[in-house]
Amino acid sequence: MADDIITPSRFEITISNTQGHLKIDPETLRGLAGRVLLGEGVNQAEISIALVDDRAIHALNDRHLGHNWPTDVITFPLSEPGELPLVGELVVSAEMATVTARQAGTDPGAELALYLVHGLLHLCGYDDQTPEDRTRIRRREDEILTSEGLTNTFPLVGPAEVSDMERESVRWAV
Repeated sequence: MADDIITPSRFEITISNTQGHLKIDPETLRGLAGRVLLGEGVNQAEISIALVDDRAIHALNDRHLGHNWPTDVITFPLSEPGELPLVGELVVSAEMATVTARQAGTDPGAELALYLVHGLLHLCGYDDQTPEDRTRIRRREDEILTSEGLTNTFPLVGPAEVSDMERESVRWAV
């Protein structure tokens, strides 16, 4: 599973795929990431997306956030808000996307897209620490996924089932 890099004039999106749970089309992920960034008014970005299994994301979640469980996506902003280029890393559990989609009876690709969109929105300044913030980010996720023709799987899983594994973000010192 190789690393793939795309370098259009506006974006550099690197995808590392070290998991074996879900077949990934890097071009589809790059396209979605680029459209999300453009939709949020981002004109330049350097984004690294690591697709991992639950064991790898569990270790990162424990090390950086002190949470001893796997999660779906962790966001590492590497630039300051409003700074160009927007620089950040997303670590996404393709294993969790597969398992969650199976439990919800939906497409694992749509679940993975939700995780990707959520992480990118965090990089773009969205938060989910308060009920108002959660409503705002969930609404934007839904708008993006709907515009992409994808099912928003979050309502199928329901907040009670994901409350202990809420999407998370880590702030690196820059």
